[in-house]
Amino acid sequence: MRNLLAPCLAELIGVFFLTFLGGGAICVNELLPPEQKFGLIGIAVAHGLALSVGVSASMNVSGGQLNPAVTITMWVYGRMETWKAVYYILFQLLGALLAGALLALIFGWSEATTQAALGTPHVGLHKLFAVLGWREYMMAIAIEIVLTALLVASIFGTAVDPRAPKIGGFGIGLTVMVDILVGGPLTGAAMNPARAFGTAIWEAAIKQGMDTLADHFVYWVGPIIGGILAGGIYINYILPEEAT
Repeated sequence: MRNLLAPCLAELIGVFFLTFLGGGAICVNELLPPEQKFGLIGIAVAHGLALSVGVSASMNVSGGQLNPAVTITMWVYGRMETWKAVYYILFQLLGALLAGALLALIFGWSEATTQAALGTPHVGLHKLFAVLGWREYMMAIAIEIVLTALLVASIFGTAVDPRAPKIGGFGIGLTVMVDILVGGPLTGAAMNPARAFGTAIWEAAIKQGMDTLADHFVYWVGPIIGGILAGGIYINYILPEEAT
């Protein structure tokens, strides 16, 4: 049991780290006076550094997946047993929920709850491109597919591939950072179902309405498809034969 508990706890702590620090940065940015706001760049850096440290700290224990889309990708290509993948995902979601609960406790009373929604990603394409209805959701899913594919490619290139440089999780964190710089205003650039889920549930509870979850499916469908596509390309065409 200990052999399973240790990696599951590592996944829980790593996702908690990402969700609390990333979501917290968004909430704090909303509370700051205009001249002190760090904006999109600061939020991207917070997520990138949080994930870098989280992955590096958990890599030797659990593989540092910290993302259901990554876990599902590993399972699809036979790199994880089904039962282990299920446990990983459950603990990833639990870590995100605990982080969301703490954010709700800290910021639930503040204007950040209204403005930043506890740091929950939401589709914002209509604000920039006037894309409405099903087209907005399809474009949002496509954006999350691309962003997550880039993330998973960086995971394989810096952590899975035996030829990878020994840089810990910092290549992965940097990818998240630049992904957020592009996708943050469009979809929130979740790239991670757990990261979106952990704050979305508490946002719905605080606002007392399930309407806040209307676009949540985007953050499952997009990342999972993107992860599987990128994983398949890397495993079949880039990874050395002895490592496949």
